[in-house]
Amino acid sequence: MFQDEKIVETRICRHCRANFDITDKDLEFYEKVSPVFPLSQPFPPREKGVEEDILLNGGGTKGGVLFLGNGKIKYLIPPPTLCPDCRQQRRLSFRNERKLYKRKCDFSGKDIISIYSPDKPYKVYEQKIWWGDKWEALDYGKDFDFSRGFFEQYEELIRKVPKINFHSHTSNENCPYTNYFVQSKNCYFCFGGGYSENVHYSSLPVSCKDSMEVFFSTNCENSYEISHSKNCYKLFFSDNCNECSHSYFLDSCNGCKNCFFCYGLSNKDYYIFNKKSSKEEFETIIKNLFPLKKEVILEMNNFIKNIPILYSRIVNSENCFGDYIYNSNFAINSFNIDGGENIKYSNTIIKEIKNVCDCFGSGINLENIYEVMTGSIQLYNVIFSSIVRENSKYIFYSFDINNCSNCFGCVGLRNKSYCILNKQYTKEEYEKLVPKIIEHMMTPPKSPSIEGESGAIVKQGEQEWGEFFPSSLSPFGYNETVANEYYPINTPPIPHPIPQKEKGNNSCLFSFSLGGKDAGKADRGTFNWSTYEAPFPKVDKIIPASKLPENIADIPDDILNWAIECEVTKKPFKIIKEELAFYRKHNLPIPRRHPDQRHLDRMSLRNPRYLYTRNCDKCGKEIQTTYAPERPEIVYCEECYNKEVY
Repeated sequence: MFQDEKIVETRICRHCRANFDITDKDLEFYEKVSPVFPLSQPFPPREKGVEEDILLNGGGTKGGVLFLGNGKIKYLIPPPTLCPDCRQQRRLSFRNERKLYKRKCDFSGKDIISIYSPDKPYKVYEQKIWWGDKWEALDYGKDFDFSRGFFEQYEELIRKVPKINFHSHTSNENCPYTNYFVQSKNCYFCFGGGYSENVHYSSLPVSCKDSMEVFFSTNCENSYEISHSKNCYKLFFSDNCNECSHSYFLDSCNGCKNCFFCYGLSNKDYYIFNKKSSKEEFETIIKNLFPLKKEVILEMNNFIKNIPILYSRIVNSENCFGDYIYNSNFAINSFNIDGGENIKYSNTIIKEIKNVCDCFGSGINLENIYEVMTGSIQLYNVIFSSIVRENSKYIFYSFDINNCSNCFGCVGLRNKSYCILNKQYTKEEYEKLVPKIIEHMMTPPKSPSIEGESGAIVKQGEQEWGEFFPSSLSPFGYNETVANEYYPINTPPIPHPIPQKEKGNNSCLFSFSLGGKDAGKADRGTFNWSTYEAPFPKVDKIIPASKLPENIADIPDDILNWAIECEVTKKPFKIIKEELAFYRKHNLPIPRRHPDQRHLDRMSLRNPRYLYTRNCDKCGKEIQTTYAPERPEIVYCEECYNKEVY
């Protein structure tokens, strides 16, 4: 919070019971993005700027409106009832990023790769069909029923409208096992990002080439096991580096080459443990580095603990609090932001973004965005929605929308305007009906719960207006989504029946304690859960990871016909031809862990997406950082860190 930002209310999260603040700037934002309609209700005349609660249908107080003059009224979005963490958890439960399955296209019968497991009760179409003209999403349109809640009706629409099999771009070439991936070639098991070639087992690589196990990195080539790095070549087992090459086990280095086990160096050549070495010494160490042992990685971790660490990575930015923020202004409690202005409680959004709050996985020219899970390219005033694409504006409570405007409660529409629950209306009809639906959502009637009887995030009769979709509407199990990476469970699920699910759908509802939350909080919620297990391909044999030769030179070609049993999860996984060639080229060991476990290992090394108040260990200045005060690292403010490093 900034000095000129004032707390106007402290609320208790109705999910985890944590306190969270509402500021005057928050209220200004909610008012800015609230929808405006012609004044069609028989309200008495009001002066411009008058704000009040309204009474409707003979009931109690329904909510706030703002009379704008000129015959227009704004339906104010109320402050949230969940804390920022619980709001993000709810959004993330709608994003299946990494779980891919084989199934049939429900239109053509063709075998396809999909983010929807074959047991789920949805029609799933391959990309060519879904984007084509052989079906029409408006055919599934329905009238709004004012005797029932909005979410209940919307859940029925989500079930009926066909889903696209995954969200990679149709411009990709030979990238079938990817998701949220664009304009790439010969990539395998990559998620988020794009513009890459010959990249495997990576998350959010951008413009990378001939690399593996890349995480959140840009313009890197012939690299392995790197994260948050840019413009690097032949960089291995390194984090937070820029323009580094021919190096191993670096962290927070810039312009370095031929370095080993170094932290915080700039423009150095032939350094080992932050000390100058000879070319001969460096080459000897690299020659003897393999086969790589766990003790080597542990040695790097212990080395870093004794070196001052920068409190946060905020570059070319002003008035920002968070981590990995670049070229931005006024980004608060946000992470992985590049090119943003007035951003709050958001994560992983890039390029020309303005006035955005509670958003994840979005980018490229966005403005006035609130509670959105995945939006891309030229979006304006998109609210409470998931997966909204190019040139869309004034979208509310919608899912999988492309090039649309003025849509409310829609699913799978393309190139449409003035639609409600996938039914086409005229502009005049739309502007009269949507306000009535909003008023109805302010206190919906009690009706059969769509979430079962236990612990629903949105209970019967509770206000729906101002809330993102309840997680039970997600077409994915919680354990299939990014939510389980950020907020993993720590107790087994307790099943509850899902009403109206079709037979054969191996999903259930469960209550649990959130692993990422304070154990003392009342953090019980209701989410979907998937128990589907995909069949494993037939292989010649399965070999335990412990039986693998440590030296890549001792690995036979026959490994391509085997499966390896993960040393952690015991889940089998295969090695593909391109992968084996990469390991041999760079003298790297065969991995002992399943790709999903390797991803979780990288996630576990990231700091939490949460800010703590602590003091600089050098000057005592108060700082906002992702390093908790009780952690052992030596954390410096930017001024002290720069003096130490440069």
